[in-house]
Amino acid sequence: MKCLIVAAGQGTRLREKGELKPLIPIRGVPLIERVIANGRQAGIDEFIVVTGYRSDELQARLSEFSSRSGIHITRIFNRAWDRANGVSVLTAKQFLDEPFLLTMCDHLVDPEILRAMIQAGQEPGTVTLGVDFNIDNPLNDPEDVTRVKCEGDRLKHIGKIIRDYNCFDTGVFRCTPAMFDALEESQTRGDDSISGAMNVLAEWGKARVFDIGPRLWVDVDDPIAFGKAEALLDAGRL
Repeated sequence: MKCLIVAAGQGTRLREKGELKPLIPIRGVPLIERVIANGRQAGIDEFIVVTGYRSDELQARLSEFSSRSGIHITRIFNRAWDRANGVSVLTAKQFLDEPFLLTMCDHLVDPEILRAMIQAGQEPGTVTLGVDFNIDNPLNDPEDVTRVKCEGDRLKHIGKIIRDYNCFDTGVFRCTPAMFDALEESQTRGDDSISGAMNVLAEWGKARVFDIGPRLWVDVDDPIAFGKAEALLDAGRL
């Protein structure tokens, strides 16, 4: 299975740690290399990375990493990198005509989450989001995460500011090409985000959720989250 990684934004909230977010080292290893290594551990053998901000620098480093590690990495440049993350996903449409995983360059997740989502069954034409039901004592900032309302295994609504929710978006998706159809529809409605596409899929009855259980994940998007990720790496929990 292929894995699409979004790595196009500026990452301004983590600027004190480095100028180019995907290349910021955490315990000596660049963030994006850790994301790819976790994917390899879960059984992924091919990666597609969408770049944008300072693309030449990131693509060069990815090329070097690919040569050094033997990992196949396709690099795509999103010219509209300053728009929402769904635009980056849509730039990869021509490369993905089968089920694939989608994640972010700054989300460190337990490889078991990825493995479980790969192994889980999937209905044709659906997209499944990995969700975290630990909302009472979350590892990630509850004011910053994307909130999700689901009923059973069906995603009903997703967004940053929704009030009726029962789990959090982990930023890991098992997609079919239906994701691209939903992104295009969402953009016609003025929403360029992945969440916008998931709300469209929910309307179509094609959005699903996967409970990650007690497994851990961290959205490394600010210094506090960076420190949490370091502590978990030190403890061998990520």
